[in-house]
Amino acid sequence: MSSQAQIVLASASPRRAELLDQIGVRYRVEQADIDETPRVGESASSLVQRLAKAKAQAVSSELPVLGADTLGVLDGELLLQPRNFQHARQMLGDMSGSWHEILSAVALSYQGNTRLALNRSRVLFKTLSEAEIIAYWDSGEPRGKAGAYAIQGLGALFIERIEGSYSAIMGLPLFETGKLLENTGIHLIA
Repeated sequence: MSSQAQIVLASASPRRAELLDQIGVRYRVEQADIDETPRVGESASSLVQRLAKAKAQAVSSELPVLGADTLGVLDGELLLQPRNFQHARQMLGDMSGSWHEILSAVALSYQGNTRLALNRSRVLFKTLSEAEIIAYWDSGEPRGKAGAYAIQGLGALFIERIEGSYSAIMGLPLFETGKLLENTGIHLIA
């Protein structure tokens, strides 16, 4: 974003960049290259926090480095990016008419210290028809999206209710991010 960056965003996610823009944070992007493979027996909560922390610590900078990760969970199963239409259809069908959880972790690494925060939000999907699932897949939006949907896009039409943070569901919990930045001396509101 700016040559006078306040932080480094360790992510190439356009959604995270958009959310930082929303709260007026000046940043530069340096994508963290880490292994995101879940460990055997690792809980979703542990995984999302480990990945956020690893991203923040993978980038070396004189500025604070922000790492984040977001995962969906339904009945104890991770909602990952769909491999193909059949996988997307299965996930969207499973979420249809029920609640799922979104875990969004954010980590800020600065001067050898890393602070971490976790947000838990819940999303209720309406009951989806097979035609809606097919049309949504055909829109192209589910590709590359964890859980095969985007709250900030057409996927919003499926969301009957949320409990928690819209920004966390989108990919970066702004309340928690703001607190971490404040604790590092970056004041967003005077």
